[in-house]
Amino acid sequence: MTRTAGPKILGLTGSIGMGKSTVADMFRERGVPVFDADAVVHALQGPGGALVPAIEAAFPGTTGPEGVLRQTLGAAVFGNRDALARLEGIVHPAVAEARRRFLAEHRAARLVIFDIPLLYEKAGDRGLDGVAVVSAPAEVQRARVLARPGMTAEKFEQILSLQVPDAEKRTRADFVIDTGASLAETRKQVGRIVDALAESDY
Repeated sequence: MTRTAGPKILGLTGSIGMGKSTVADMFRERGVPVFDADAVVHALQGPGGALVPAIEAAFPGTTGPEGVLRQTLGAAVFGNRDALARLEGIVHPAVAEARRRFLAEHRAARLVIFDIPLLYEKAGDRGLDGVAVVSAPAEVQRARVLARPGMTAEKFEQILSLQVPDAEKRTRADFVIDTGASLAETRKQVGRIVDALAESDY
């Protein structure tokens, strides 16, 4: 355990196409507050978002009246590690501040979830009480991702190359949530985790 005060913090992560957003909603159904890092980023980069000016300065032409032009910005950083690091240097501190405010708002909760897509990739497991990894068979993952609009096999492989392999995530996790079965079964797994953490000093 890395924290001793306030709510228990469970990190929720998983590779692309594993069903993490669905699982996050299942935790919400159980009354567990969820900090959604992606949602925070969308707000910060949307119309009037706090990060829009800094992103435009670093990547000219990537923003407009509706905020960050995601496809344009994606093209500017995709496959370019230096550009991606520059973008992360803008985004990550703002997300950390939003996370701090979230914890302050839910300091009386027994358990909270930090939904962090690149938790292991960015050492986001520091300061957590545990990590739950959402996983599914590789063929299920591939089918889900390739069904997304605009996704190609090449882009999928590129994304995978930037993520910690699923097998390693499963090994490092405190909990593994299998989304390869039915939604009902996945919901049961989530319930067992919530109950276990509520009843223990984990």
